[in-house]
Amino acid sequence: MKSRIGRIIRKTKETEVSISINLDGSGKISVKTGLPFLDHLVTSFAKHSMFDLKISAVSKDGIDHHLVEDTAIALGSVIDESLGNRSGITRFGYASVPMDEALADASLDLVKRQYHRIQLSVIRDKIEEISKEDLEHFFRSLAQSLNMCVHVSVKYGENDHHKIEAAVKALAVALRNAASQDKRQRGTPSTKGVM
Repeated sequence: MKSRIGRIIRKTKETEVSISINLDGSGKISVKTGLPFLDHLVTSFAKHSMFDLKISAVSKDGIDHHLVEDTAIALGSVIDESLGNRSGITRFGYASVPMDEALADASLDLVKRQYHRIQLSVIRDKIEEISKEDLEHFFRSLAQSLNMCVHVSVKYGENDHHKIEAAVKALAVALRNAASQDKRQRGTPSTKGVM
């Protein structure tokens, strides 16, 4: 089985993001973005997907939106690259994850067709230091750059921090299942023969 390891450096006039990943890791994590809540969410994502992940992200313009967006784009891109042609994977994943009073579901298909429906049910304008719209944008940018079809829905909850964390964990567990190698799967998991 080919190793599923990737590395990407994304440099723009706004940010510089460096990521290395091992999809068959054990959840070893080092994340430094300069935004503590983003670090927390990405760390949780890596831990529950069981990916070994190292991220260094630096803002060049001091605009949080660009840092959140480019971190998500780079993360999705490096996972996409590491999946290769997606041969031998389970392909589909689903998880329902509670975080105290909040409950989130994630369903995904690692087919190379982009679609996302993200319903985070966040009420406050800002959670920790990140705006509501930037958190929603993080999920969308990750889904688009990962080339997947994903539905994430917070079913209920009272604490917006818990809602976002439940959503990230549900996405991570669903992705872990979908990206896992299926020993019975021969070739590409599609009747088309390609993803």
